[in-house]
Amino acid sequence: MDKKERRVGTVSMGIRCPIIRKGDDLAQLVPKAVLEAAEFDGFELRDRDVIAMTESIVARAQGNYATVDDIAEDVRRKTGGETVGVIFPILSRNRFAVCLRGMAKGAKKIVLMLSYPSDEVGNELVSLDMIDATDVNPYSDVLTLERYRELFGVVRHEFTGIDYVGYYEEIIKECGAECEIIFANRPKTILDYTDVVITCDVHTRARTKRILRDGGARIVLGLDDILTESINGSGHNENYGLLGSNKATEDSVKLFPRSCQPIVEEIQKKIADATGKHVEVMVYGDGAFKDPKGKIWELADPVVSPAFTEGLIGTPNELKLKYLADNDFKDLKGDELKEAISASIKEKDNSLKGKMSSEGTTPRQLADLIGSLCDLTSGSGDKGTPVVLIQGYFDNFTN
Repeated sequence: MDKKERRVGTVSMGIRCPIIRKGDDLAQLVPKAVLEAAEFDGFELRDRDVIAMTESIVARAQGNYATVDDIAEDVRRKTGGETVGVIFPILSRNRFAVCLRGMAKGAKKIVLMLSYPSDEVGNELVSLDMIDATDVNPYSDVLTLERYRELFGVVRHEFTGIDYVGYYEEIIKECGAECEIIFANRPKTILDYTDVVITCDVHTRARTKRILRDGGARIVLGLDDILTESINGSGHNENYGLLGSNKATEDSVKLFPRSCQPIVEEIQKKIADATGKHVEVMVYGDGAFKDPKGKIWELADPVVSPAFTEGLIGTPNELKLKYLADNDFKDLKGDELKEAISASIKEKDNSLKGKMSSEGTTPRQLADLIGSLCDLTSGSGDKGTPVVLIQGYFDNFTN
């Protein structure tokens, strides 16, 4: 065995940082944190390492916050403030409750239309087993709140213990708006109640808007159309509006960060100046993966990564080693097998799309894959590692 041969592949490590506050310069703080971690823990940066920072610290450094009253004023301006249909929200105290509070303060009546049996990202209002025990067809049937309670009673979320139907109703009424709740999955159903609609779905919003407009809606907004400009000095996001926002306090939200590209490019340059290494840099939010037990798809942000350097553009171009071992080189073993596979990797085409030798490799964007790894590494709790360093991601069997 060559003692110099590397025995470790990809490594993902959380980097501890100070608590980030409004006005902090991430282009200074992030490289400093990474370089200090390398010095203290005894590792070196390499070319094509990836430095990633959570969108939360970028938005916090930018001071990109808005209050319930800011949301209410924008909703009032854009809808007229009378009866507003609010459809397809996700079930989340963190992601939607404060936004709903703002919508309710900006309207006289909210007709809340919830998709069922689950929301867009998999949070269940009712289980499929409960649906199967009734004659309800969720593809076509519209349920009133009374009918929903009659059929299913009070159903609490498996993880949070919250009855989101009652919780959202209480929020709307507390804000002084009249509330009507229905359950339906066809966007045009809301037009039987009002022609002014805010559709709150994340990844299907373009289709929902089209259906509503084609169906005769007078005003159609998405979460991405609210707070696209500052309201009385508030934060905003010109591309995503309220999409990707998180609860900051009971009366305010932290918005998705804006104008991130200059930050990642400046960090890349500072690392190059300090070490001579060419690293890739990205901002990440939710990872794009589904929890098999809770059935929740962990992507409530509009994108996994709102900004990344050029080397993270594209998809992996990888051979499937087990395919080569089981097919092309099934009669080889030991060093002969290793050399044959290494030669195949070195000689592989620039694009393996559609070729059997790449069957089973992950056909996703690099930024989405790496962002998911970062999200799992940093966690969402008290680890204190909002920056992640990934080494060896672009290595292969020959490195």
